[in-house]
Amino acid sequence: MTTLIAANDSSPIEDAENIKNACKGLGTDEAALISILAHRNVTERKLVRMAYEEIYHEDLIQQLKSELSGSFQRGMCNWTMDPAERDAAFIKETLKKETVDYKVIIEIACARTSEEFLAVKRSYQLLYKHCLEEDVASKTIGDIRRLLVAVVSTYRYEGEEFDESLAHLEANILQQAIEKKAFSDDEIIRILSTRSKKQLFATFSTFRNTYGTTITKGLSSDPSDEYMVTLRTTIRCIKNPKRYLAKVLCYALNDLVAEEHALSRVMITRAEKDLNEISDLYFKRNGVTLHNSVAEKTSGNYKTFLLALLGKN
Repeated sequence: MTTLIAANDSSPIEDAENIKNACKGLGTDEAALISILAHRNVTERKLVRMAYEEIYHEDLIQQLKSELSGSFQRGMCNWTMDPAERDAAFIKETLKKETVDYKVIIEIACARTSEEFLAVKRSYQLLYKHCLEEDVASKTIGDIRRLLVAVVSTYRYEGEEFDESLAHLEANILQQAIEKKAFSDDEIIRILSTRSKKQLFATFSTFRNTYGTTITKGLSSDPSDEYMVTLRTTIRCIKNPKRYLAKVLCYALNDLVAEEHALSRVMITRAEKDLNEISDLYFKRNGVTLHNSVAEKTSGNYKTFLLALLGKN
């Protein structure tokens, strides 16, 4: 469920004018920007951005970049972007780094619907004049390349149907591969990258019921093994994306120096979807509310913005 508290009767033209007024003069009225943009849904933000460009012949994102700074600037700009454009930018950003953060790619590929991820790939091509699969392949090697290219190339069936007999068959295939420690086996990658999420839920459940353990328990937990970390992340994100994202938030809030981008990425991308449920899982995991953690670990306009996305301001 969404945590966003949107305005009842907003006008894109009035919003655009008020944003321009907040940016006039020597200082920027950050509180005004938050009161407008952090309380508009995705459709309303798109209309505001269009109105701003039509009236002032400027891109609202570029205006925000010139007025704001730091984590607050990044958060507000990402929030104002089209969701598919934003996800494409997240992936491009990590692919440009010397050390690629595979978790970002997996999160976007596996926690989005097939249609949403198809829109991301279209935006990626439009923005960067490359296909996503091409760039992922060029920035990875070996088994990680095989897994990630397969995951970003898929268009999963989104229906509710699943095949129980197939779940038993493929749970057995996975168990045999794990028993042989053949973690990069083609069959593991095929199953994870082609089956619908409902089918994979059934397979993971059958695996647990048949073998008395979860599929990830049989996988090496060596943090230095990048492929195994990538494989476990893929399974966890497919199996229970809300629980996975609650864990991402936990790690981010415990190490904001290294993981601050993860904090804003998850909150921004889930605020209009299921951030309320993710917040509940965060509380069950940590014994403290996400609101209190964000309030304690962040500061200034950035904190005000994030708390607004949580529905607290």
